[in-house]
Amino acid sequence: MKEKDEFLKQMENLKVPEVNPNEHPQMVKMAIMNAGRSAALGVWLIVVPCYFLFCVFMYYFSHIRVGSSWFAAMFTLMASLDKTRYIDFLGPVIMVVLPIICIIINGLAITHVSVLRPGPDQSKVREFNITIKIRVWNILLILVSLAILGIFISYVMTENISISN
Repeated sequence: MKEKDEFLKQMENLKVPEVNPNEHPQMVKMAIMNAGRSAALGVWLIVVPCYFLFCVFMYYFSHIRVGSSWFAAMFTLMASLDKTRYIDFLGPVIMVVLPIICIIINGLAITHVSVLRPGPDQSKVREFNITIKIRVWNILLILVSLAILGIFISYVMTENISISN
């Protein structure tokens, strides 16, 4: 009973903050997606393509041609997926679609869009604002995803050129 009275007394003595509506900002910018969650999801979306690119790079440049190494195993796995009839789309999905999804998710997380309608104290012109927040992890993931796409597209182009010649 004594705790209840103390609690009620503390609640009565609380000071309520004053809000001045004139100082309140004219607009609140809301992100389309949460930047932290999209960065965490983006990391998972580019881990698999980065791992594949690392394994291919190490397979070709380490000169270790052991059949049981991780690099050779990943390389033969992706080569066998290309030759399997109903799973042949998995390689391009991993190398193209996952980085594109990462770019879209992280791009939406750092982009803020607002439309300002004319008010009584403003001009009669509507404004459309696009704001990009500087979030290091999201921008870094977008750049890594663009690099993965660039590497994969250049690989496909050079592979097709060498096959046609």
